[in-house]
Amino acid sequence: MTDITETPSAVAARTTLLTVTGLHKSYLRGPEEVHALRGASFELHRGQVVALVGPSGSGKTTLLNVLAGWEHPDSGELRWFDGRPPLEERPWSELAILPQDLGLIEELSVRENIELPLRLGKRLPQDRPAADALIEALGLERLADRSPSEASLGEQQRAALARALVVSPELVLADEPTGHQDEAWAHGVFGALRTAAMNGTTCLVATHNQEASKYVDAIFTIRDGLVHASDTGEA
Repeated sequence: MTDITETPSAVAARTTLLTVTGLHKSYLRGPEEVHALRGASFELHRGQVVALVGPSGSGKTTLLNVLAGWEHPDSGELRWFDGRPPLEERPWSELAILPQDLGLIEELSVRENIELPLRLGKRLPQDRPAADALIEALGLERLADRSPSEASLGEQQRAALARALVVSPELVLADEPTGHQDEAWAHGVFGALRTAAMNGTTCLVATHNQEASKYVDAIFTIRDGLVHASDTGEA
């Protein structure tokens, strides 16, 4: 495993990327109405790694889905730095998503999955070194030319992370990216996110990892449908 620096990004000094104000979202669970978000408000800044924490069912995935545009909020406002609402379709170069189900394409090799955003953006072969660096950093060299089905869940998860990071997007939304990692590779995953942040990418990471505070700039805790922000002072 290639060690990746955990030095905090200089650009975290605080250009706002996304402002969220008064977000409400409810849904039905059987006959019960669940109020997942009850006026959540916060800001994300460029080059910041933020852990999104809370118990299962607290609304972490719902919040990520709303930010990604996969679900529409009942009310509230989301504004990007450029003034456009984020719910319109955005290219991978601006918004990349690492869902829990990973979404790797079995018919493609691990490398081809990682390079897919580059191919769609017509950035091959010139940007292939970015894919090579992530493949090495995330320990995927021996699997690069194999199908994702030949990889462990942890390796598949790291491949999906590499795919999200390969184009240096403005914002990465990652849902439990260390869920299938051992301690060493959890360190590697957070290291990759920190490296991305040093290059200006903002990372919002839903996680249950107890060590997350060592690697992030801030922690957002979802409680009672609200987002409570705190700096860690650790990363």
